[in-house]
Amino acid sequence: MFKESFNELNYGDIQESPTTITPSNLENAINSSQQKLLNLQHDEGYWWFELEADCTITAEYIMMMHYIGDIDINLQNKMAVYLRARQTEDGSYPLFTGGSGDISCSVKVYYALKLAGDTPDQPHMAKLRKFILSQGGAAKANVFTRIALATFEQVPWRAVPYIPVEIMLLPKWFPFHLDKVSYWSRVVMVPLFILCTLKAKARNPQNIDILELFITHPDKEKHYFPKRGWLNKLFLGLDKLGRITEPLISQKTRNKAIKLAEDWFIERLNGEDGLGAIFPAMVNAYEALLLLGYSKDDPKVQTAKKAIDKMLVTRNQDAYCQPCLSPIWDTSLAALALQEADKNKNKPALTRAYNWFKSKQLSDEPGDWRIQKPDLAGGGWAFEFENPHYPDVDDTAVVAFAMADSGYPDLKKSVQRATNWVVGMQSQNGGHGAFDADNTCYYLNEIPFADHGALLDPPTADVSARCLMLMSKTLKDMPANRVAIARSIEYLRNEQEADGSWFGRWGTNYVYGTWSVLMGLEQTDLPKNDPMYTKAAQWLKSVQHEDGGWGEGNESYHDTKTRGQFHTSTAFQTAWAVLALLAAGEKDSSEVKAGIQYLLRHQLQDGSWKDDWFTAPGFPKVFYLIYHGYNLFFPLWALARYRNELNKT
Repeated sequence: MFKESFNELNYGDIQESPTTITPSNLENAINSSQQKLLNLQHDEGYWWFELEADCTITAEYIMMMHYIGDIDINLQNKMAVYLRARQTEDGSYPLFTGGSGDISCSVKVYYALKLAGDTPDQPHMAKLRKFILSQGGAAKANVFTRIALATFEQVPWRAVPYIPVEIMLLPKWFPFHLDKVSYWSRVVMVPLFILCTLKAKARNPQNIDILELFITHPDKEKHYFPKRGWLNKLFLGLDKLGRITEPLISQKTRNKAIKLAEDWFIERLNGEDGLGAIFPAMVNAYEALLLLGYSKDDPKVQTAKKAIDKMLVTRNQDAYCQPCLSPIWDTSLAALALQEADKNKNKPALTRAYNWFKSKQLSDEPGDWRIQKPDLAGGGWAFEFENPHYPDVDDTAVVAFAMADSGYPDLKKSVQRATNWVVGMQSQNGGHGAFDADNTCYYLNEIPFADHGALLDPPTADVSARCLMLMSKTLKDMPANRVAIARSIEYLRNEQEADGSWFGRWGTNYVYGTWSVLMGLEQTDLPKNDPMYTKAAQWLKSVQHEDGGWGEGNESYHDTKTRGQFHTSTAFQTAWAVLALLAAGEKDSSEVKAGIQYLLRHQLQDGSWKDDWFTAPGFPKVFYLIYHGYNLFFPLWALARYRNELNKT
């Protein structure tokens, strides 16, 4: 176990560091942060920070307990404390700090709190109900929320899309097929097919309803599916046709489809790390097993429940549920920060980390990515502790780059295997997706089920940049990668926005995307006067705050006019911007110096930085995350990189 819990620390006061950058105060800041990070390493060699989402996941955990009828009252009470504390002034629940209220999250929280014993006449519940009704009522919640409500008999099953389990029988040439959607969609949908087809019914032992959240009685509501365009209208027509023809499906066909779905997700249950290693899929699998007749004592059911409970963070006063676990990602970024800080002094800790990485590298395991790349040898890493069916391209690129950058012995084989896999996962347009190649059937985002707009895993600039970073770093030993590198650069050139920035799919947002790409380009032989560099650097300078820092809110996923804007600077985004500008050759610029001064001024006495902002989207516009390590390893990385650049002159 690690020596201290990052999220339960008393940060103390902000240090009053001088605004003038001197070697001593820079070195002191680096040493303090470095020691803090070293203290958090687990004995096995990895780093692992809590990964916190909006209130949806924790509300869903409470709902799961009432669905099963197995309620841990103490845990439920702590989760209710957590949920109540995060309500905003207008009574709603947003998807991220400072965001506007989200009706779907708010509906789930209301139901969870009512299940936990809160009554509609309590002030916080009345305010929450008023917000939900002002948004059109619970009928306007998203598809996933309405599916949950259907299982609790709060809305009729016609309120959810028609997703029969017979989808499992569709041929690959059919417009919709599992192979055409993202990994996270597959693992969530397959057990959900069973739940929806068999019309799962929650035990709901206290018979709690939320009819007060509907403007029109849910049985009389006619507008569960707003029309979004001609293609969506077409899919809605097919949805209606499917419901009409469902009675024609024979029981033999249905049983065959159910068995296919059951076998599919059981093969991928992934032990105590869970189906897809993500909470929504795990819950669906757990509930589907019980619906199919597995007893609570069945080893599969017990293991599925243990996987869910590994996500819990239980503290003295409250508790919440994480959406997934992030040890590979945390460890790779911590390693890069410590390497930048002091590659020699930190070698013992880094060697333990790399030995742990070597034990987690995948090889010949079955994986859904092989559907597109059947002849490609494995070599990637997952995001989580275990998730062999779904290695993560982004994580693999960062881990292998860190290994290559270390120069330590006995890592070359792992690096080359990983690089070969990353090169092989390149999509036809030169970019890289997170888990699959060429996952680009964009028309599927118009099906009624996909109102979240996150059904696919297409190439993105940030993941592609990390792959470029790795491929370029290993080019000397693997010259055949030159073609893939050229294609990657061209993809990134085409993805650059007119103002010089790049969109950040997996981190908030254009600051993250721009940092990602410039770090990747730095490893290439592209000259620093190339417009990709100069336009990006100019954009970063243009959005710097008066205090010297940078900050961008998740609002920029909803309104691109707010890109690079936020009401405050943040340490992690300031670090991204500084690292990006250093990659662009701007070490002597006033903007970089001001950014470093911001980090020095805002460092806390324990060596960390304030840690309370949502740092990344799980899915833009739908689901956001706080990586609780970002305000430690990114500022350390930026300070150390700046010091090292100064020492070169």
